Amino acid sequence: MKTLLLVKEIYLEGFRNIGNFLIQKYFKIFAWFSFIMFFIVLYAFVYRIATGFAFD
Repeated sequence: MKTLLLVKEIYLEGFRNIGNFLIQKYFKIFAWFSFIMFFIVLYAFVYRIATGFAFD
């Protein structure tokens, strides 16, 4: 739980002092897109391991 709170604080601190509204929204969208893509890759990897895929 502490790690999740630290990640949340880093996320909020990263966008706190960005001046331009458009740049701020762009980076927020990009960050969420990156999180989603990471979890898709993580899911695919775990699925391959669970189904016995041979990594040759």
